[in-house]
Amino acid sequence: MSNQSENVVEVKHLCKYFPIKAGLFNRVVGQVHAVEDVSFTIKRGTTMGLVGESGCGKTTIGKTLLNLTPKTSGEVIFNGSQRIDAMSHNELRAFRPKIQIIFQDPYSSLSPRLPVGEIIGEAVREHKIVPDAEFDAYISRIMKSCGLFDYQKDRYPHEFSGGQRQRICIARAIALNPDFIVCDEPVSALDVSIQAQIINLLEDLQKEFNLTYLFISHDLSVVQHISDTVGVMYLGNMVEFASKEEIFANPLHPYTQALFSAIPVPDPTVKMNRIILEGSLPSPANPPEGCKFHTRCRNCKGVCKRVAPKTLDMGNGHTVACHIYDPESGYANEQ
Repeated sequence: MSNQSENVVEVKHLCKYFPIKAGLFNRVVGQVHAVEDVSFTIKRGTTMGLVGESGCGKTTIGKTLLNLTPKTSGEVIFNGSQRIDAMSHNELRAFRPKIQIIFQDPYSSLSPRLPVGEIIGEAVREHKIVPDAEFDAYISRIMKSCGLFDYQKDRYPHEFSGGQRQRICIARAIALNPDFIVCDEPVSALDVSIQAQIINLLEDLQKEFNLTYLFISHDLSVVQHISDTVGVMYLGNMVEFASKEEIFANPLHPYTQALFSAIPVPDPTVKMNRIILEGSLPSPANPPEGCKFHTRCRNCKGVCKRVAPKTLDMGNGHTVACHIYDPESGYANEQ
C-alpha cells in the first residue's frame, strides 16, 4: 500500500440531499435531508458498525463514501490524503479496486448471464490485478478463501443458495485486493445459521487481507459481535459514536438507549426493560426544528424543540449529540 495512514477513512461534515421535483416543469420544490453533517473515522484493519432505523441514511452514507452517489457537501478522505469526492473520472476508475461494496441482496447484485468464475474475475481482468497466466489460479485461490470450490466456476448464480451467493459477492469484492469494503446489511436476507457463517467468513478475511469494513446493519447483536466502533444514525444525523465496549456498556443518547433496550436476551427469567418510542419517524424531507429526535424523546424539554444539539466529546472517543449532556444548553434549568 502506498500510504499507511492510521485511518483508512476520514469523513468530515458529510451531507447528502436529494431533490424533490414536482409540477409540469419538474422544478425542485424541496430537499430530502438523507445525510446531514456526519463526521467519523475508521482505523485500518477495524470494523465500524452503523446502526439505525430504516430510512435513517445508513446506506446513503455507504454509497456516498464510495462515490456511487455524489455528495452534496463535506469531505471523504482515504488513506490520509486521497479525496475520493474530488477525483476525476479517470482517477476514480483507477482507484476503484481499493474500495468495494457487498450488497444486501446477493441475487440481484449478481449477473444471471455470467458464470461465477467470470463474475469474480471480470473486474480482476479489467484492472489487471494479476497477469493473464496467473488469472485462473488466482480466481481459484480467492474462491477457496471464501468457502467456494473450483468446480463451481462454470455454474450460474441461480444454481446456488442464498449463503453461497453472498460468498460469491464477497469473493468478487476481495478479488480486487481492496483496502476498504462497505458491507451493506450483508446478512439480513439470510437464515440465522448462515448469518453466523458469513460473519465468521468476514472476520477471517479481515485478518487474512487486513481489510477495513463499514458494516451497515439493523441487527444490533450482529453489530456487537463484529464491530470495533459503532455509530448510531437518526434521520440523517449521527447522534452517538463510540467504541463497541463503551457504547453497549454506557449508551448516552435517548435514541441509542431505546434501540439497545430492544436487544433480546436469551434468558426467559430476565425481565426486559423496553423503552418504547412513541410516534412515527418524521419525514427527512421536512425534519423537525431543533433536535430531530425531540418528537419521540421521553426527556424532551423546550430547548430540544428550538435548538439543534452540538456534538459533544464525552471522553475515550465517545461523542453524543444531546442537550442533556451540554451544560451550556440550558437543558438542566428548564422544566
